[in-house]
Amino acid sequence: MGEKVIGVLGGMGPEATLDFYGKLIRLTPARQDQDHLRVIIDSNPKVPDRSRAILQGGESPVPVLVEGAQALKRAGADFIVIPCVSAHFFLEELLQGSPLPILSIFDATADEIKRLCPSAALAGLMGTTGTIRGGRFQAVLERAGLKVLVPDQEGQEKVMYAIYSVKDSQALERRSKGEALAKDVALGLVRGGAHLIVAGCTELPLVLRAQELPVPLVDPLVALARAAIREAGLEPL
Repeated sequence: MGEKVIGVLGGMGPEATLDFYGKLIRLTPARQDQDHLRVIIDSNPKVPDRSRAILQGGESPVPVLVEGAQALKRAGADFIVIPCVSAHFFLEELLQGSPLPILSIFDATADEIKRLCPSAALAGLMGTTGTIRGGRFQAVLERAGLKVLVPDQEGQEKVMYAIYSVKDSQALERRSKGEALAKDVALGLVRGGAHLIVAGCTELPLVLRAQELPVPLVDPLVALARAAIREAGLEPL
């Protein structure tokens, strides 16, 4: 039928990869199993910590990600998506070693904002400290015509707690606190003038609820799923 096979470099973290796949399924225009797209997932939680690599010169995740890209090509993938925002700091370097094209979650999110909030001028961006300090997500959003507001240091610490409350599957009470902290930071950005909130880490949509915010919540995983479906040859719901 000419549809492309989607390769997913996942596991960063595992629950975010699961969330992405669920959104990919729900956004695919299918009425039966055979209408869905073929998806090959390499969920590798052993990829070195992206924020540590960005901020502290820790081990680069690029070699492991390139190995994953090579494995996806051998398995039959035609292109790759990475449901991890922080990993996109290394996208240009990764593309040099990848045997397959990789869709950018930054570009997909900018396109999603244009679709959802065409009149928005100021985006509140929440993400890992590596993503925020790395600045590459902000640069893409600014090229799309948006100004970007990020949390202050105290707010950023709350965001990191919320993100790692998702990664910690052993402490459910921590998840509850993470949800409260994420909401608090998002509302602070709204008070600062943000017209929308970008959940700029793939764990954040698991602790932020759109219905609890007075402005739109933009989920990069939804944006990436739409981009992947379109690249594979279908029109997303």
